Order: sequence, then structure tokens, then C-alpha cells
Amino acid sequence: MKKIVFITMSVCALFTACKIDEPDKDLHRVVFDPGNLKFISTSLNTIKETSSALYGNQEALQSLSNENHQPIKGSVLKLVTWKYHENPQYTGGTITGELVSVEALQTDRNGNTSYQFKNNSKTEKNPKNKEERIKYIMSYQPVTRP
Repeated sequence: MKKIVFITMSVCALFTACKIDEPDKDLHRVVFDPGNLKFISTSLNTIKETSSALYGNQEALQSLSNENHQPIKGSVLKLVTWKYHENPQYTGGTITGELVSVEALQTDRNGNTSYQFKNNSKTEKNPKNKEERIKYIMSYQPVTRP
């Protein structure tokens, strides 16, 4: 009787330990290449389940470090937003998945600021108030590294 219970328990453990289906096989991770821009800061929106990373050049870093948070001449900023998903390899972890949008903010030599929004998601809409988005991007605090 003990052998039958042991064999039954072993078979049950074998079937529950194997991952039969791959629920994450439909997820498409996109790696964003910032080019010569450096990482500045990050944010997380738990309501929309998105994470964002802000990249910029040296002038952009100086702009965000100033108290007035106004873009200086030559600033280039890109706010990249991804949908995040559960990490199938680590319980409780998340990973970036679908690229939602890329917002680009650039200031020319004359001090004119341009804003572009590239949408890669069907659910995300083009922002109506560009000035509000520019203020939001300029409100990021640069990450300090020891």
C-alpha cells in the first residue's frame, strides 16, 4: 500500500512540476536603442501597468538638474514607455514587454522646443495637451548614482 501511495504521489509531482503550456509565448519584448542618449530616470504606472525610462543627452541632464526645469538649447529627451508583464522565470518579478510609446522632446539652438509622440499601441492615444506632456517630462528628477 505504501508503494502505491508513493508511486501515485511521484506521478502527481511529476505532472505538476512540468510546464506544459507557455502562456507568455505571445508576448513580444522590444528592446529600445537610445543611440547616444544616456539613461536619466525611470517611473512606474501601476494603474496602466506600464514602466517608462527617460533618456537624454548632457544638455537634457543639465536642464533636469536646474531648479526651473526648462529645457536648455540642444536638449534631446526621449520618454520610452513599455507595458510590463509577470516574469515567467522569477515569481513576483516583472519584465518589460510591448513597446507602448516613445515621446521625443528636442530644443534647437534658438530655444524652440518641439514635441513628437510615436504610438505603438492601439490603446494609447495621442496626448491632446502637448504643453502638459512637456511639463511632465521636464518634471523628472535624474537618478543619482553613488
